[in-house]
Amino acid sequence: MKKMKRILYIILLLCIVMPLAAKKLSGRIVDKNGESIIGANIYWENTQKGTTSDENGEFEIARVKGNNRLVFSYIGYKLVIREVSKDEDNIEVVMSDEVELQEVVISERRAGTISSRTSVLQTQKITYDEICRAACCNLAESFVTNPSVDVSYSDAATGARQIKLLGLAGTYVQMLTENYPNFRGASSLYGLDYVPGAWMESIQVSKGTSSVKNGYEALAGQINVEYKKPQTADIVSANLFASDAGRYEGNADASWHINENLSTGLLVHYSNDKMQHDNNDDGFLDQPLKEQVNVMNRWQHKVGNYVSQYGVRYLHENRIGGQATKKHDFENPYQVKLNTNRVEAFTKQAYIINPEKVESVALILSGSYHEQKSNYDCTLYNVYQKNLYASLMYEKEFSPMHSLSTGLSLNYDGFDENLYQTVRNVYNRSETVPGVYAQYTYNLNDKFILLAGLRADYSTRYDFFVTPRVHIKYNPFEWLHLRASAGKGYRTANVLTENNFLLASSRKMIIADNLNQEEAWNTGVNVSFFVPLFGKELTINGEWYYTNFLNQVVVDMDSNPHAVSFYNLDGKAYSHSYQVEASYPFFRGFTLTAAYRYTDSKTDYKNAEGVIYRLKKPLVSDYKGLLTASYQTPLKKWQFDVTAQFNGGGRMPTPDEANPLWETTFDPYTLLSAQITKYFRRWSIYVGSENILDFTQANPIIDAANPRSSNFDGTMIWGPVHGRKIYAGIRFNLSRD
Repeated sequence: MKKMKRILYIILLLCIVMPLAAKKLSGRIVDKNGESIIGANIYWENTQKGTTSDENGEFEIARVKGNNRLVFSYIGYKLVIREVSKDEDNIEVVMSDEVELQEVVISERRAGTISSRTSVLQTQKITYDEICRAACCNLAESFVTNPSVDVSYSDAATGARQIKLLGLAGTYVQMLTENYPNFRGASSLYGLDYVPGAWMESIQVSKGTSSVKNGYEALAGQINVEYKKPQTADIVSANLFASDAGRYEGNADASWHINENLSTGLLVHYSNDKMQHDNNDDGFLDQPLKEQVNVMNRWQHKVGNYVSQYGVRYLHENRIGGQATKKHDFENPYQVKLNTNRVEAFTKQAYIINPEKVESVALILSGSYHEQKSNYDCTLYNVYQKNLYASLMYEKEFSPMHSLSTGLSLNYDGFDENLYQTVRNVYNRSETVPGVYAQYTYNLNDKFILLAGLRADYSTRYDFFVTPRVHIKYNPFEWLHLRASAGKGYRTANVLTENNFLLASSRKMIIADNLNQEEAWNTGVNVSFFVPLFGKELTINGEWYYTNFLNQVVVDMDSNPHAVSFYNLDGKAYSHSYQVEASYPFFRGFTLTAAYRYTDSKTDYKNAEGVIYRLKKPLVSDYKGLLTASYQTPLKKWQFDVTAQFNGGGRMPTPDEANPLWETTFDPYTLLSAQITKYFRRWSIYVGSENILDFTQANPIIDAANPRSSNFDGTMIWGPVHGRKIYAGIRFNLSRD
């Protein structure tokens, strides 16, 4: 009987003690971007009792009596010691990916350009580190090391720069700011210069048709700019820049965490580029004189499952191009003057209905007012645009295999345009486009993904239209990823607004009546190989995209060398783009990327007699090669970057047969740039050079000696109009970590 009682006492004691001894703490370890950290070491301070995080960054560890300090360590990350209270059962730990040792920063270098392996769309993310590999004073200069996007000058007077993607002009690329449409219409021509490089957190570039969530445009692709966010940005950062060409620039941004739910950020930019240059001695400035002020304030508020953002921005810019008055004594100089003011405001409201089902609803509202007053010598052109955009979205994941996104959208554009030549021409108009969309995603264990979307819109100018799009991603092996896409895109052509740089010539502007809405099909195929090679990974991408226009507003500079005509396509217009790209980290800190792209872009034109003939698009290089190398020393003390662009020749607009003032083609040319960066604890200095080979287009302005003659033309631009530039800058940041 006594023996039985002892056994019962022992069992009772074990029932009390064992649960206490077995009490465990669970949690998850992530980096500052919210990504899981795998294989991190977790242990109680001054003990040997520990564990490691699994593939999801999660861990579980038994508590130790009398010890509440938990240590988290991982190679390349800052050591974290966390005090854990008795009431805590589950914790989340954020680790910084840098370990600071006095003046030295040890970190694992990440790729500057990241091609998403999980996204069904072919998307490249250009990180801030990649942006810093070159001068990158603004968005226009952020694609120096990117083989897919070309940026070129539109003319030799205004300094307007436009993107080319898949062999098509930038007007066929949808520009987004944090996933809502921006820089459309009046701002499309100079919008690339309106985004300071120091403000950007990243740039996402996707080719071909995109998601129907962002609208019916994007005939060639999308470029989305993400600005620095107040909740993740540095406490303060600054960037000062200067070049031997006389350009000076200052950028500063700061963020404040007012409380755990509310944060705000302020971004400021000023640039001054007022030194006159006429290196080819043709009497005209090689680039316009510019001055810009740019200010943005944004807020973020979060309470529970509700998140909201607000932002407002103001820009003022002056540009003066034309004849160089300091170097030459002109009695009545030919000048181009542009004065721009722009105001933007936006808000994003989101509520997570069910975190487990990834169910949420969001509302995006944005508005802008753009004012551009222009003098092209004696020709006056003023444009005022109001834009309003709204998007209401609902998303739900029914299961890991099935998810749905649907919503409503509304876009309004109001234009007030005035062109004063010999007489005043008024082009006032407005367009309102409400729409609805649905997008379904089928995901089979991330091995096969189908994304199918359909949207219907109604335009007050062009009536009802439907936009279907489909994307497929298939991974037969870990080392082989296949993508395919097909879809339609539409666009309203704003002829004068998007092409007013052509007023920097004596060409007459001939605009046909009743221009159609532009419409095109885009199809594409992408193949990605990830090949293990000598302990590292060789990445190879091959792609083909085909854009076929059903309707297009043709910009005809060929039928008449003294005019530019805009009319509806009568025939065929298309663009083939083939590209192959390879990247390999030969040794620690060093990466080499090589790419080659061939473009075949043609359009049917119509002369005065109505005869239709097909030509390659003018001022477009047939091919482009790119070779870029980057090396960062192991302790991130130094970084060296070199990029070479090999641009193919192409076709010029047809010259006057009786008096040919330019060649029918242009030759291939090479551009070389380099930069050296020295890193310190909180700041860095950089020195670099653009166009090292000092190549410039000969005679970029036709008949520059007679700017008011019938032959004058400043729009025959196919290459650089300025020579070698040397620059230097300082970056400073006080990290929130």
